[in-house]
Amino acid sequence: TLLERWLGGRDDLCVVGDDYQSIYGFTGATPRHLLEMPRRFARTQVIRLETNYRSSPEILDFANKLVPRLGGAEKNLKASLPSGDTPEVRPFTSEDAERRFVVEQIKELHERRVPYEDIAILYRVNFRSEDYEEALAGAGLPFQVRGGNFLARPAARRLLNRLRPPNATGVAGRVRAAAVKEGLLPELPEGLGEQETTRQNDLARLVHLAEEFDAAGGSVNDFVADLKARFTSEGGGRGVNLLTLHRAKGLEFEAVFLVRLEEGELPFKRAKSDEAVAEERRLLYVGITRAKRHLFVTRVVGTKASRYLAELGIGPQSTRAPLSAAGSRSAADDPAVSALKRWRLQRARDDSVPAFVVFHNSTLEAIAAAEPADLVQLSDVPGVGPAKLERYGNEILQALSGATGSG
Repeated sequence: TLLERWLGGRDDLCVVGDDYQSIYGFTGATPRHLLEMPRRFARTQVIRLETNYRSSPEILDFANKLVPRLGGAEKNLKASLPSGDTPEVRPFTSEDAERRFVVEQIKELHERRVPYEDIAILYRVNFRSEDYEEALAGAGLPFQVRGGNFLARPAARRLLNRLRPPNATGVAGRVRAAAVKEGLLPELPEGLGEQETTRQNDLARLVHLAEEFDAAGGSVNDFVADLKARFTSEGGGRGVNLLTLHRAKGLEFEAVFLVRLEEGELPFKRAKSDEAVAEERRLLYVGITRAKRHLFVTRVVGTKASRYLAELGIGPQSTRAPLSAAGSRSAADDPAVSALKRWRLQRARDDSVPAFVVFHNSTLEAIAAAEPADLVQLSDVPGVGPAKLERYGNEILQALSGATGSG
């Protein structure tokens, strides 16, 4: 309406846009305005800008596989840059395995002189940031969260302010009570908005972290200190970028990780209509085309793969089953668990830190259940990140060896 008032009876107009990147339908945006210009203005001349100066041919070929389903004005981007790495699509047996892969690849990229600031981890919903905040902090890698990190988001700020007194123990019960007061739901209903979904997931995550923390014991102050150690970065606004796909629009990075390509995440579970699913596809297109030279696409086996992977030519891939919680061993008389707890106690004393800083009970039980024979197998255990593997790996194997009586 405003455009028509400006123009009057004239057609002296230039419109620039990309209908493939129309991803803000929740604000009323639609590619229709752009696509209908030739119908509304009879003398419209359409000029397609298909030469791409950002991404390698391999990344553009990957993005172009979505074109047949993107609709609108067909465009096939052509690269002006030389050939680069083929995009990697990787399934993982667990969330921990996926995060370890991301961390190791970031280290490798940095060794290849890719600055941390030119690396991005893109996800569909805000609450996913906390997974990678913890993984990167645990590995000592700097990062910056665009749009608010886990501890800065409303759920964590409000809940942690409720925890009193600072020296009180029984943290798990206090955190759960505070989460209930903040409106924690036992199950997430259908149709919950993204902002409330993030808040609910953040509250649930805090309860889980508190339960994990209580297994090793400590006060409210210790719990808050543990959270800050696990979820804050010393990057000071620098480091690996963590951001949602929506926030990534208009940006570009040397390396991009598109994580959790699964149904319910991308497309998001609220995307029910054909237009909503189409917009989620455009969101993936935006994510892919943020990458200049390196692109990694990951998902976790056991969840349903995103339908868009099939459109990208990625068929189902089988991997070994992930270690389940049912496979853990927690019996007090389990010699392996007991040996690991004795080792942890001594190591905590030597380092002058609380036992939970070394490992939580759940991780020790998972290690005992996995019965790792070497560092590679130990690295597959959920909760054993790269930093802790390097620091404690050989000692853990030695403790297990003594418990089983093997050489």
